[in-house]
Order: sequence, then structure tokens, then C-alpha cells
Amino acid sequence: MDALRPLVDRNLASVAAFLPEIWLGLSAVAVLLLDAALRKSTRRSAVLTGAALLSLAVAAALHATRPGGGPGWNGMVTSDAFASFFGWLFLAAGAVTVLLAGQGRDLPPARIGQFHGLLLTVVLGLFLMASATDLLMMYLALELVSVPSYVLAGFRRADRRASEAALKYVIYGGVASGVMLFGMSYLFGLAGTTSLAELGPRLAELRATPGMPLAALRLALVVAVVFVLAGVGYKIAAAPWHMWCPDVYEGAPTPFTAFLSVGPKAAGFAMALRLFHTALTEPGGGELARALGGIPWPAVVGVLSAVTMTLGNLSALAQTNLKRLLAYSSIAQAGYALMGLSAASGRGVQAVMIQLLVYLVMNLGAFVVVILVAEATGSESIEDYRGLSRRHPVAAIAFAIFLFSLTGLPPFAGFAGKLWLFYAVFERVGGPGGGGYALLALCAAINTAISLYYYARIVRAMFLDAPAAAAPAVPRRLGYQILLGAAAVGVLVLGVWWTPMIDWTARAVLGG
Repeated sequence: MDALRPLVDRNLASVAAFLPEIWLGLSAVAVLLLDAALRKSTRRSAVLTGAALLSLAVAAALHATRPGGGPGWNGMVTSDAFASFFGWLFLAAGAVTVLLAGQGRDLPPARIGQFHGLLLTVVLGLFLMASATDLLMMYLALELVSVPSYVLAGFRRADRRASEAALKYVIYGGVASGVMLFGMSYLFGLAGTTSLAELGPRLAELRATPGMPLAALRLALVVAVVFVLAGVGYKIAAAPWHMWCPDVYEGAPTPFTAFLSVGPKAAGFAMALRLFHTALTEPGGGELARALGGIPWPAVVGVLSAVTMTLGNLSALAQTNLKRLLAYSSIAQAGYALMGLSAASGRGVQAVMIQLLVYLVMNLGAFVVVILVAEATGSESIEDYRGLSRRHPVAAIAFAIFLFSLTGLPPFAGFAGKLWLFYAVFERVGGPGGGGYALLALCAAINTAISLYYYARIVRAMFLDAPAAAAPAVPRRLGYQILLGAAAVGVLVLGVWWTPMIDWTARAVLGG
């Protein structure tokens, strides 16, 4: 028994450190069982929505009081400040989505319990994606997010667009997951381990082995990492793994589209940051610029960033469906965030985290307006936003705030996110590869100007164009107006008061 005592103690410590994840898993099962028990109740939707919100509230309380900093479950996951930061983003996105689904009309009322149960499962997967420190756990967490997401994307079974969205999501997701797993098998074959902390030292030893053919090693490493990044790029909707995004955003229920635009994207970036700054950095190097194998990873990520933001913004110009426009906007925002990863520094990591935080607030707020107008008009066309300032002034003003924030204009929160991304990139201009970083910053500035055009087109329709003669009134529902007000205030406050956001992300930076 004495020999087993250290193992028992480690497992008990892991249970204590990961109570939020355990609670979320149990809550998902409990909500599904409650759904079956309340099948004939007239208050079923309200009770199930309340149960889902209570589950997230308890998870938040456990998350706030959990002991942090240590690895758990034999080094497969960690509960450090970095994972804690992303956990709060996931809980906030989940709570807003539950509120939107509970009071909206975009989901079948008879299946609302299934929606909440699956959503809690996805939130659990997102937690594990952000805290995973092992390649195998990364893959399992990614699948835990992906499989329920396929179901939620096609949740409206009678809708052909939803069925098409789910099918495309499954096909692209299955291929990306398979390619990612194949790349992980290469990394395991090279290093003999799946631990992110051990990959770097093992690969460094392999590189220093006398007689090692470095060209062959470099080629194998390139293939492995590119394949792994296919899975990560699919989650963040970065080019060229973005093709599923517009169709899935358009066909999925809008509450889930709102969640999909922020939750999995943030988790994908958390995985990418851990992979690059833990596994693919020289031991003791501290920066991605000293990546293993002599491969210029920052330059590769920088090119990916430029291509992603340019493709997203140019494609958004021609869109008339607002959900598709926001899908391409989401692709462009992923390109901007990749600038921080390309910066290959602690400042770059912090910039990515700030960008994801402000994006959560402004994009969820934008989708609240989309839901509000779609419920009144039955359409998601930009034409239906003509004269919205006269039909629903609160929604029009709030939407204008979110759109200008997405552009990155001051004094809105999006400006803070963009500024820190540019700051991280400009810090690298004077160092190795500085010319490339200058070009990346110029590309981002041009893309910001392009995005202003299609965002301003919506603002013009709301405030300058007259509504159609048969335009229906947009109902002033209290729940939506509270969410809109909270999001708009958040965008304005974060746009002028940066200190709490900067301090929080500085404490949470990997290795900080």
C-alpha cells in the first residue's frame, strides 16, 4: 500500500485541480436525464435553460477557487493561469449561448435539453483543449469538441441548409482530424513521446546526434507540424482550412453560430500557442524565433496570417447574407490574431489573448442583433437592416458599436486588440526578419481599411437607408436588450480602460 500512496495522492490532487471539468461532464449527463424526465412538462424549456445556466455558474465557482499551476493526470493536462484565462472565455460564451437558445425561436423547443446537454459537452472539450499538454490529449479534446458540434450544426433537421452545414462540417472536420493525428504520429515517431514539455528536448537531442541527416529530419518535422496545424487551422478557420466556415455559420442555428465563432476559435489558438511555445521551441530559448530544425516558423505563420486576413476580408465584400459576412469576418479576425503568434514572443501571446477577449464580447453582441432581426423578418439579408435605427434604435446603435469595434476603430475594444497585435509585430521589426514583419503590419493595415467598407455598408443601411414599406417591426424583448446593453458597455469600457485586461493577460501568458 505504501508503494501506491504517491500514485493515489497524485490522482486525488488531479481530481481537486480539475473539478470544473468533472462537474461539466456530470452536468451534461444530468441535463440530458432531466430533459427525459420533463418530457411532458409545460415549463420544460425554462427549467432546462435554468439547469444549464446553474451548471455553468457552479463550474465558474469551481474554476475561480481551483488550485492552479500544476500538471494533472500524469502530465496530460495542466491548470495554469493560461488555461484559466481561456476557461473564463469558454464559460462566458457558453452562458450567453444558453441564454440566446433559451429565449430564442431558432431551435425546436422539444429538443432544447439536448442542445444544452451537447453544448455543455462542447464547453468541457474546450476546457481540455486549453489545458492539454500532451499531443494525445489535444487530439481527444479536439474530438470531444468536434463530434457534438457536428450534431449542433445540423440541429434543425427539417432545414436543408442545416443538413448541408452539418455534412460539410463532418467531412472537413473528419479529414482535418485524421491529418492532424497522422502528423502527431510523426512527432511521436521522431521524439518517442507525446508530452509537449518533452518534445522540444527530445528533438534537440535527435538533431545533435552524430551522423543525423539534418535535411531528412527537417523534412519530417515540417510534414509533422504542418499536418498537426491542419487540425488547429480547421478549428480557428484559418486559410486554407477555412472552407467549411461560411456554410456552417449560415446553416447552423444562430445561437450555436455565435458560440462557434468565439469558443472553438479561442481553444484552437490556445492549442497553437502551447504547441509552438512549448514543443517547438529550443529548450531555454524562450522565443519561437529559435525554433527547432532551423525552420523559420514565424515567417510561415506570418504568411498564413496575411493570406487568411486578406481572403476573409475580400470574400466578405460580396456577401449579402449577414451570417456569411460575419463568417468571413471571423476568418479575417483569425488572420489578425495569427499576427501575435507570428510575433514569436510573450508580447505576441498576450496580444492574441487580448484580441480573443475583446472579440468574444463584440462578436457575441453582433450575433444577438442578428438573432433579433431574423426573428422579426425571417431573413438574414443585409437589406432587412435598412432603417433599423427607426424600428429598433437600441439594436442599431449597439450593432454599430460592435461593427466599428470589429473594424478596430477607437474608442472601442477592437482598437485595443488591434493595437496590441501591431505592437507585438512592430517589436520584431528591428530584429531578424524585420522586413517581413513590416510587410505583415502593412498588410494588416490595408485589410483593416478593406473591412471598414463592408462593416460601414451595414451601418449605412441601418441609419441612412429608409426601411421598406412592408418592413416588420422589430420587437423590443427585454432579455435581448439586456444582453445588447451589457455587450455594448463592455466594448466601450474595454476600449478606454485597458489596465485590467492587460494585467490579466500578462499574468496568464505562457511562461510569464
